[in-house]
Formats: sequence, structure tokens, C-alpha cells
Amino acid sequence: MLELIERLGPRLVAISGDLTQRAKPRQFRAARRWVEHIQVPVLAVPGNHDVPLYRFWERFLAPFGAYRRHFAEDLEPVYLDDSLLAIGVNTAYGLTFTGGRFRPRRLAEVRQLLASAPDSVYKVVVAHHHLVPARRFDLQTVSRNAHAAIELFASAGVDLVLSGHHHQAYVARSDEFYAEALPPVLIASAGTTTSDRGRGAEVGVNTCFQIEVDDRRLEITTLRWRPDGERFVASSRHLYPRRALWSGGLEP
Repeated sequence: MLELIERLGPRLVAISGDLTQRAKPRQFRAARRWVEHIQVPVLAVPGNHDVPLYRFWERFLAPFGAYRRHFAEDLEPVYLDDSLLAIGVNTAYGLTFTGGRFRPRRLAEVRQLLASAPDSVYKVVVAHHHLVPARRFDLQTVSRNAHAAIELFASAGVDLVLSGHHHQAYVARSDEFYAEALPPVLIASAGTTTSDRGRGAEVGVNTCFQIEVDDRRLEITTLRWRPDGERFVASSRHLYPRRALWSGGLEP
């Protein structure tokens, strides 16, 4: 993975949660050491596995204490340059085991961040939990306040939402799940990049996304690890117009 990042030289690496398995200090320290090898900016948010499961006193009194001490103080970082705004949203919290929540306070902050950003920048939200369910994936529902989050993201001009949690990669449009007449928001849910916890069609498989954007289009490539060649290779590509061009379509 580090070799891939070095070769591609991305503007930003987004990590959508679950840096650890059981939120142990040594696991956070190992994740921190790994991230420190990445030579480009990194935006990371916690996942539900980054909240202690069995250390109940921590889970309810200081669910992100170990994360803050041993990985990063900021649970909801923001990245901004001349062409990209990426906003971290922490959807994990101590009273849930797997489900997530988009907190109204953070959504209000996100609204302000989006409103103050130039129209020209590409706007991305990074969260752990999902806004649309994975296809062919049991009976899991979407996160709490997902509808409010989608309404905000659609109306405020978010181009792309990055998430994780399901341990399998998929790309969806919000209008496939939310029937209201809202501008569609693209949602890319990452698979499992660096562990063996893949699910569904990705059991035992490692994947990640390579995302490229220009003035007219967005291209999301799913990269899949090939153990025989010890490298990531493209397994699928999704091509979309920039949000401002949805109504006009995109020439092949």
C-alpha cells in the first residue's frame, strides 16, 4: 500500500475508519507509525472498531481517549487547498456496537464549511458509516440521521462521500436510495485495504479506491490486491461527470 501511494502521488489519502481491531493503545500506535510513512497529506476519521468494545468504562466515559492519545487528537479533520475541500465526520460513538450516527452539531459545522468554500473546489465528505446500504449485504440499515445528512450534502454541493464499514467496495448514487428530488451525491464505500476482514464477494480480498477528478469528470477505480504479483491492479472503473454537469451528461 505504501508503495502504491508513493507511485501514484495523490494529493490526499483518505482513511475512512477502523484503524484498529479493538482500539488498543498498541494498535493505534502501530497505525500511527504506518501513517507516518505516507509522504502526502492524510485525512483519517474513526470507525466503530476504534471505540473500545470490552473496556466498558472507556467505551462510555472516554470512547476516543486511546484514539486521541495514540493516533490523532482531531477526530474530524478538514483538508483544504486551491481545488479540494475534504471534511471529516466522526460517525462512531460509544453507545453503538456497529451502527453509526451523523450528529446534528457536526452537520451544522459541515454546512458552514461548505458555505465558506469557493464554488470551484471539489467537495468531499469522509465518514466511516454508510449513507446507502451495500448491495446484497444482509439487512443492515443506514446510519442514524442519514436522511438529514443526504439533504445537507445534496443541497450544499457535496460532490463525493467516502465511507467504509461494510468491508466491501461499492459505488452508489444517493438518488438510488433516497426518492426525494435532490441533486444526486456520489457515495464510494471502501472495502478492506490492510486486513483480512473482507466480506461478501471480498472475503480474503484487499481493495482500495484511486479517485481522479478534473474539470469535467470524476473517475473512481477499484484497485484489488493480487498476491501472485504482489501488487494492486484495477478491477473496475466508474466514470461520472462533475456535479455541475449532471444535467448535461458527459461525452464518452
